[in-house]
Amino acid sequence: MTDGSHIRQPVANPSKAQIRRWRRYLAEEISEARIYATLAERAEGKEAEILREVAQAEFRHQDHWRTLLGVHASPEPRPAVSARFLELLARKFGSVFVLALAQRAEGRSPYANDSDATEAMAADEAIHEEIIRALSIQGREKLSGNFRAAVFGANDGLVSNAALIMGVGASGVDSSLILLSGIAGLLAGAFSMAAGEFVSVRSQRELLDASRPTQVTLDVARHLDIEQNELKLIYKARGMSEEAAEHRAMERLGHFTCDCDPSFSFRPGTENEHEINSHSVLGSDVGTAASSFSFFATGAFIPILPYLLGFSGMLAAVVSMVLVGIALLITGGIVGLLAGASPLKRGGRQLAIGYGAALMTFFLGFIFNTAIL
Repeated sequence: MTDGSHIRQPVANPSKAQIRRWRRYLAEEISEARIYATLAERAEGKEAEILREVAQAEFRHQDHWRTLLGVHASPEPRPAVSARFLELLARKFGSVFVLALAQRAEGRSPYANDSDATEAMAADEAIHEEIIRALSIQGREKLSGNFRAAVFGANDGLVSNAALIMGVGASGVDSSLILLSGIAGLLAGAFSMAAGEFVSVRSQRELLDASRPTQVTLDVARHLDIEQNELKLIYKARGMSEEAAEHRAMERLGHFTCDCDPSFSFRPGTENEHEINSHSVLGSDVGTAASSFSFFATGAFIPILPYLLGFSGMLAAVVSMVLVGIALLITGGIVGLLAGASPLKRGGRQLAIGYGAALMTFFLGFIFNTAIL
């Protein structure tokens, strides 16, 4: 197993292609080290320590390329514009998006197929991808559900209202009627989303309430037959082992005071803390409904914006679809970053889906108009 400490001697007469390639590698390592060091400054605890260790590995890689380059390492190469932008994001935000992009950069490392890089360096890059992937997963899990709801809710509003106004517009009606249809679609969709979220969250909370243990065990425990000990059946039904259920039952009967099963976290007044956490994760039904209404309405507002500004006819339709396309690329790119995938591909996919829906409704509206004529 190599430890990465081996560094080659400077190459006496490297080719121009080698110099360009090595300087590009050096620039990338400089940028990655800065990004990880910056993220480490913004992080805390174990995450900060991990990021500092990864940054140190990138510094070792820099030394390798500087040694090979020799005098050609000066002046220090400047990272690419995209890398400098990533550095800026790391300094200003330190967000999960930076780690997601860094993960993709590590996954594209060419060291495994470049004989000028050591095997240890290639192994480092492969390990770095997994490290950053793990940190990215933790960051994605920390993102609130409301943020994801914002992206998907806005996307739903975009696609549904864009398809609606394109279908209505293709039927040959006046621009004022298209605007009215768009506003109606915005309100109908937003209220529908809000109502759906309200019912969904309220129903889930009611199901949790129905499943939450009651205090019957505390009220009737003193009257139970210790020899039969049916109390333990309650705890077995909740997933505890035979031994743990027996111990818990004896605790409830006052014979033990210790917590028999650390995997089950109990609090006074509740039988299982998980029920409390589940309610917290669900959030408020009213708050979720209001968020869904706002997110959907925001997305649905974009397709009708040109009509609100006084545009009409084909110009209004074109401007509307351009705005929708830009918004779809943005929401798709964000979804791609959250998934650790290519933002460009995900944005393109969202664009194709949104435009496909709009095209289909436009075609149906055109047919409807032709049939009437």
